[in-house]
Amino acid sequence: MQELQLLLVLAALVLLSFLSPATSCTEQEKSSLLQFLRELSPDSSSKFSRSWQSGTSCCTWEGIACGSNGTVTLPSMALEGPISVSIANLTGLRRLDLSYNSLSGELPPELISSASVAFLDVSFNRLNGELQESSSSLPHHPLQVLNISHNFFAGEFPSTIWEKKSDLVAISASHNTFSGALPSSFCISSPSFAVLDLSYNLFSGSIPAEIGKCSSLRVLKASNNEINGSLPDELFDASMLEHLSFLKNGLEGELDGKQIAKLKNIVVLDLGSNNFIGDIPGSIGQLKRLEELHLDYNRMSGELPSALGNCTNLKIINLKYNSFRGELLKLSPRIGNLKSLFFLSLSNNAFVNIANVIHALKNSRKINTLIIGTNFKGETMPEDIPITDGFQSLQVLSIPSCSLSGKIPLWLSKLAKLEVLDLSNNQLTGPIPDWIHDLNFLYFIDISNNKLTGDLPTAIMLMPMLQPDKVATQLDPRAFEQPVYAGPSLTYGKNNALPAMLNLANNELTGAIPSEVGQLKSLTLLNLSFNSLSGQIPQQLFDLTNLQVVDLSNNHLSGSIPPGLNNLHFLTTFDASNNDLEGWIPAGVQSSYPYDFSGNPKLCDPTLTRTCDSAEAPPVSTLTGEETTPKTVFAIAFGAFFCLGVVYDQAVLSRFFG
Repeated sequence: MQELQLLLVLAALVLLSFLSPATSCTEQEKSSLLQFLRELSPDSSSKFSRSWQSGTSCCTWEGIACGSNGTVTLPSMALEGPISVSIANLTGLRRLDLSYNSLSGELPPELISSASVAFLDVSFNRLNGELQESSSSLPHHPLQVLNISHNFFAGEFPSTIWEKKSDLVAISASHNTFSGALPSSFCISSPSFAVLDLSYNLFSGSIPAEIGKCSSLRVLKASNNEINGSLPDELFDASMLEHLSFLKNGLEGELDGKQIAKLKNIVVLDLGSNNFIGDIPGSIGQLKRLEELHLDYNRMSGELPSALGNCTNLKIINLKYNSFRGELLKLSPRIGNLKSLFFLSLSNNAFVNIANVIHALKNSRKINTLIIGTNFKGETMPEDIPITDGFQSLQVLSIPSCSLSGKIPLWLSKLAKLEVLDLSNNQLTGPIPDWIHDLNFLYFIDISNNKLTGDLPTAIMLMPMLQPDKVATQLDPRAFEQPVYAGPSLTYGKNNALPAMLNLANNELTGAIPSEVGQLKSLTLLNLSFNSLSGQIPQQLFDLTNLQVVDLSNNHLSGSIPPGLNNLHFLTTFDASNNDLEGWIPAGVQSSYPYDFSGNPKLCDPTLTRTCDSAEAPPVSTLTGEETTPKTVFAIAFGAFFCLGVVYDQAVLSRFFG
């Protein structure tokens, strides 16, 4: 997106530099603007009624610029209503920006085929219908840049509209509902055509071979459509391409090494979430400008080519959810020398030898995110790795679901900038080390589903970043894509931060919950379920007013529930089921959703159907009626958390944990 915006801006600067602008406001132009105003909604027109007066020069009207650039700019004014065709009568108009409003109806074809407009931006509105061709008899239309993204345009993308637009440089039509075949006629009439963004539409069919004739094309983005078939050989004749994205389509076949090598200028190659098979061709090492490689969520296999290490400008490598195998260093021995690499995701493949991977990458000074889970099955967590000044920038480390044995390794204590740690679903043993509180930026901790033992350490309750108002929010947004906890109810919006979380569920931890838990003021999610914790629920727990999900179920907690539970105003789930709690449920707290107290036969409450001395109820979740397990309990809790006001995206939680 940043790349596209930059090219749009550059295109605009070029056109503003060379067009002869209008220097005054004619009566015809004044009349046209007033007609445009009259056709807006009453609320919108009233915003300009004082400034736009017929007795004054329109050069002095709000949003109107007469002079050096022939610009009319009315962005972000919450304008409502249709775009009047009269605005096309502004003969001196060069640049029209109506973006970020609430304009509706069709886009007048006279604007696209105007005799003067070179830059037209109507993005982020509510425009709909099909793009229409005007009946203009002009032999040439000066349009260079068209941005109609983020609207409700539908139908097939027209091809004949562009025949008279030989100066066309860029089109962004993303986030609409265009359908039919991908257009391919731009380059025939526009030899300088450079940017085409058709992402997030309903285009189908195969990639037209004619796109390869676009000799000046630099950006081609058609992600999130329904395009199928293979990559045509002709596509790679567009050798000036710098950004090629067909993310989330139905493309298939193998990557042809001979053709891939033609993309000498490629910077971003994103073919993730398709059905590609086969190896990564060794010729990829010839792409010296390559900075981002996304092949995640395909069906590719084989070992990684050693030539990948020749792409020394690589910053992002995302290969998760494929069937790649073997030792990373035998495949790409120079991967540790990629000095610009800051994001590496290899999760859900069949790589082996985790010790070599850590050894190879430990001296990478820029690597920010390392996601390598669901590999290295049954290996031992490497412990004796000397790290002096390595992993200097590492913020995210995710190694879940590998069945790794061993202990939480000491070298983790050297990761001074670590913010997110996921070692869940392994076979790690031993205690939680006290040095964990020395990781000053760590705020997302998931070491659930292991075999950790010992008392719940006070040290983990002293995490600096879980103290008041200290949760980090500076993780790179490119790290966020899919959810950690999958489930049918998890539909959440985009965000670039993770919740402050402490998940120690399903281990063999013993002892009491330390009263120091009350210091974790920023904590949002706390899961201590399925351990052997005993003692009372500390009163200080209810001082954590940011808590939204609390799961203490399936332990040996006893005593009464302290007062203050109903002071947790953001709480979406509180599960204390299957313990040995007794006494009255606090006043103002109900015994149904979002609270679960089942499996505590000594608890009393007027709303319960049983008395305090009745037989123990079966271990059933009051939310689902199914037998509780660590997986279902926390999935339910997390689902409730995400379905209410705090939204973290399917984009948010697992470029991390894949």
